[in-house]
Amino acid sequence: MSLACGVDVGGTKILAGVVDDEGTIVEEARVESPATDVDAITTAVAGLVDDLAKRHDFAHVGVGAAGYIDKARSTVLFAPNIAWRDVDLRAHLEDRTGKAVVIENDANAAAWGEFTYGAGADIDDFLLITVGTGVGGGLVLDGALYRGAFGIGAEIGHMRVVPGGILCGCGNLGCFEMYASGNALVRMAREAAEAGRADDLLKRAGGSVESINGPLVTAAAREGDSVAIALLGELGRWLGEGIASLTAVLDPATVAIGGGVSEADELLLEPAREGFLSQLTGRGHRPELVIRKATLGDRAGLIGAADLARR
Repeated sequence: MSLACGVDVGGTKILAGVVDDEGTIVEEARVESPATDVDAITTAVAGLVDDLAKRHDFAHVGVGAAGYIDKARSTVLFAPNIAWRDVDLRAHLEDRTGKAVVIENDANAAAWGEFTYGAGADIDDFLLITVGTGVGGGLVLDGALYRGAFGIGAEIGHMRVVPGGILCGCGNLGCFEMYASGNALVRMAREAAEAGRADDLLKRAGGSVESINGPLVTAAAREGDSVAIALLGELGRWLGEGIASLTAVLDPATVAIGGGVSEADELLLEPAREGFLSQLTGRGHRPELVIRKATLGDRAGLIGAADLARR
């Protein structure tokens, strides 16, 4: 049995685990992410790796990081929610742990995990879309992870879908994630509550508009609240129309939806399929891809990073 260590570094937590060659997590550990302190993040990752290495024999470490990673899978060029700017994370971690380290974008790592062990294990051309705070993407073409000329391909959350649209955190207007993310769902729900169209959601939030969040909307929709169902339907429509545009360029066989908002299941996926078909070029005269839920949950990045390091 070949073991490798995978680490998923986010803005709020760092999750590490030892993974075998069947994608099973043997042991995992986590700490809060000191996201504003570059050295503290590196120290925290190295500490988790060192601790796991006391009980498991592995030589390779894969790190999924929420940011732009260079082609050499070494340097974090930019991370929107972590204080990394042109940091050679691989060199720092190899020096501190004595292990061979590979750095990969977190959505790419998650896509590889799902492709190898999860929702994409039965096909060769696969797109993972993570719908959480923002929208992330990872792409596998002809069985190989696609990274682009400079290592930062498949950043689908920042393709423009509405010219002159809502201001995105990246500084541009009208990005996909401003309409198809968890943040977009919360924004739409709060706007509905402020306009007096979401009394049940407001009641669930204790009368505070600012307390309305994504899980609350999903819970209300599961219990039949028509406004919450419509909000998830609107989000799903945006998601599906975006998938139609991506299909025109990439032509994947399967698109898996992951991230926290995917917990809405068919309340999100069915409107996404409808939105996709409404905008698919040549519909009725071409094979139609499958849109399904991702299966590995929030462990996909950890599992994928470990497998990429092992390979």
